[in-house]
Amino acid sequence: MHDYYAAKALIASAGSCTPQELSAAHVADVTLTWERLYSHSTRVNRHGGLRRVLRLLWEEYGARKLDAHVPRLSGTRPRNVTTDRGTIERLLEAARPEMRLWILLCSDMGIRSATALGINPGNYNRNDGTLSFKTKKEAILTLPVTEAVADMLETCDLTSQTPFVTQLRTKTVGNMGRPRKNDKVNSHNMRQEFAQLRRGVGITKRITLHDLRRTTAVAIYKHTRDLRTVQAFLGHRNLQATIWYLDHDMEQIDRATLEEAKKPFLAWRKEVA
Repeated sequence: MHDYYAAKALIASAGSCTPQELSAAHVADVTLTWERLYSHSTRVNRHGGLRRVLRLLWEEYGARKLDAHVPRLSGTRPRNVTTDRGTIERLLEAARPEMRLWILLCSDMGIRSATALGINPGNYNRNDGTLSFKTKKEAILTLPVTEAVADMLETCDLTSQTPFVTQLRTKTVGNMGRPRKNDKVNSHNMRQEFAQLRRGVGITKRITLHDLRRTTAVAIYKHTRDLRTVQAFLGHRNLQATIWYLDHDMEQIDRATLEEAKKPFLAWRKEVA
């Protein structure tokens, strides 16, 4: 997707120029425009897309090698906001059924918000009590459903392929007798409704669905002290991503721990001697 937006911006800047006529000025025009329009995190991704597009034009279409002219921006740290269980319960209590399930999928099970909207009966193994779905990196992740999630899934039509959140939203509309404004289930509409729900229950702190995912990840780490368990829960391909996720919550090591860590080695060295 970032490659698409990069190519679109490059075409807008270059106009009718051929690939061979592209110059560093065109690249600068694109990146300066993005600097005015987008956040740092968005620009990091789009700069990467622009470099890939420029390399393709150089390798396949004889354009000048211009990817080095795209500024390399420093990476962004993950948002480190968490909340508490009491706040989540306040949201759940006031939420409509479809919003309640969405919150539970993102908090109890740590599923990314966009992925949670697409979870359907085909992802649900009723016998095993698990959900299996693709992660952002296209890997298959299987997680056990919590009791609260299972109760809500069982109210849906398990023979349908319609996502659970959409099914519950349709039921809500039917009970109301008329459609609501912006009734389509998509990330934009649902995030707007989540923000309205948050404000409606008096939560002034800006909380996102992803913050709920991180809240549970931090709680699991504090309970298990096992990074691999948290990695499996989040569906991260590599451990470094998990460490990034938790780095604001990891405790400093103390001297006593260092001394304890040496003991097995010192005992072994004494035996060898």
